[in-house]
Amino acid sequence: MGGPNVVGTATLTCIWGAAPSTMTVLPTARVMIEGQPAATIMDNLPLVNIPPFGMCSSMSNPTVAAATAAALGVLTPMPCVPMLPAPWAPGSSTTMIGGKPALTNPATCNCAWGGVITVTMPGAVKTITN
Repeated sequence: MGGPNVVGTATLTCIWGAAPSTMTVLPTARVMIEGQPAATIMDNLPLVNIPPFGMCSSMSNPTVAAATAAALGVLTPMPCVPMLPAPWAPGSSTTMIGGKPALTNPATCNCAWGGVITVTMPGAVKTITN
């Protein structure tokens, strides 16, 4: 079953982040859904498509681990800088945008620091893709 299309105004959260962020989709494929650029599974570039989530609390993040060690074991969150080694999954099984599967909700993107990024509001509310 399909889900709502993810577009350039989607709200994202990370399980280790302190705040939500808003996805940015560059209009390179020139496909618009409900007035916003449509996202694909390859819209996973840190700081370009996926902004930071405020402060990171993952002990897998080297900066958090170092700050926590310096604070004698007291968890010390540090600024989030997403590290995304793989694209979003799953994508649409039938809809392609610029030769790449469309990004639909639910989909997740994993951060190298152990975070799981999810779409909490896809941006498109009327358009559903398989």
